[in-house]
Amino acid sequence: MDPESFARLLTPDGQTALAEACAVLASGATQIAAVTTLRRRFDADLAAAALTQAGLRRRAAAKFGPDSDVMYFTPNGLEQATRPEVAAHRAKRLAGLSVADACCGIGGDLIAQARAGCEVDAVDLDPLTVAVATANARALGVRATVRLADATTLDPSAYDALFADPARRTTKGRVFDPAAYSPGWDVILELVAKARRACLKVAPGIPYEYIPPGMEAEWVSFRGEVKEAVLWSGAEGRRATLLPYGETMTARGVEADVAPIGRYLYEPDGAAVRAHLVGEVAEIVGGHLIDPQIAYLTADSHVATPWAAGYLVEEVMPFSLKKLRSALRERNVGVVTIKKRGSAVDVEKLRHDLRLSGEGSMVVLLTRLGTRPVAVLASEMGR
Repeated sequence: MDPESFARLLTPDGQTALAEACAVLASGATQIAAVTTLRRRFDADLAAAALTQAGLRRRAAAKFGPDSDVMYFTPNGLEQATRPEVAAHRAKRLAGLSVADACCGIGGDLIAQARAGCEVDAVDLDPLTVAVATANARALGVRATVRLADATTLDPSAYDALFADPARRTTKGRVFDPAAYSPGWDVILELVAKARRACLKVAPGIPYEYIPPGMEAEWVSFRGEVKEAVLWSGAEGRRATLLPYGETMTARGVEADVAPIGRYLYEPDGAAVRAHLVGEVAEIVGGHLIDPQIAYLTADSHVATPWAAGYLVEEVMPFSLKKLRSALRERNVGVVTIKKRGSAVDVEKLRHDLRLSGEGSMVVLLTRLGTRPVAVLASEMGR
């Protein structure tokens, strides 16, 4: 979709075509049937644009909920957009401030910031993205300025805070090296140096050496999946946050000791692992590490906590396909959830090679104790 095609969607005819496209897809019609239906009333370009947008709205529903019914998307914009719950959490720390959004994308963050009472001035280099973000702000009734401009033209010192979410995807896929972000990491840090306050959204796997001195690193998990890392100026240290629980934890330098695997095994949330807070989680569950290099904890009692998934240990065995298959078949297991930390085993290949056909279910955790690969057979206790 180009800016001209998107602009047509915002016209009265375009809105009619989009509403019809959404209704046709909601009816379960095939793509061919949907195209045929829309082509009866609209030209090929408008029908294609409407169906593309209707398809994106359907995909966006899982992330944006009811807002997706009136929002507009691009494929990359939807992929990179922050979940509303995560954006709202971050916006709370910027509430009421004037914010320069240096790379606004389709507007997920500027919407959350505007809803938190921020005065937002957002820029992006892509004309279509700017048009989509502008339409989203209007559709959701929030006030924000969205402009076509290079982030380097901003003067961060003119605002209370700088927010930057540099693009981490190219035509070749995701970008994991901060040096390859767009704008580049050096450019972002130059903007941060000029800002009174700054908030940078980065990939959760950001190498620690890229975290500038004088910035707090916060890893955010949503329903057990690590979504992002955020770098905040004006503070130092490490933090993990769990949504939608609203739980947050900061590093206190707690170190866990090592003990043999006991009755329960705990898998700390990924945000706590990324933030190097496994010791703090061990303190919560009264547990110990099973190995100094592995982020699994063990304890002899069960403690329900959002900070870790708990498993009741049924057997610990040296890893062997033959022995594992036999143990699972003896337990009449047909469905197995396989998790691993510190293991080089190909999970999908293992699942195929097990060839299970029983009626029960079980969790298998693949790990190592020292140099010994082991398999832990367990039942899930939840959080």
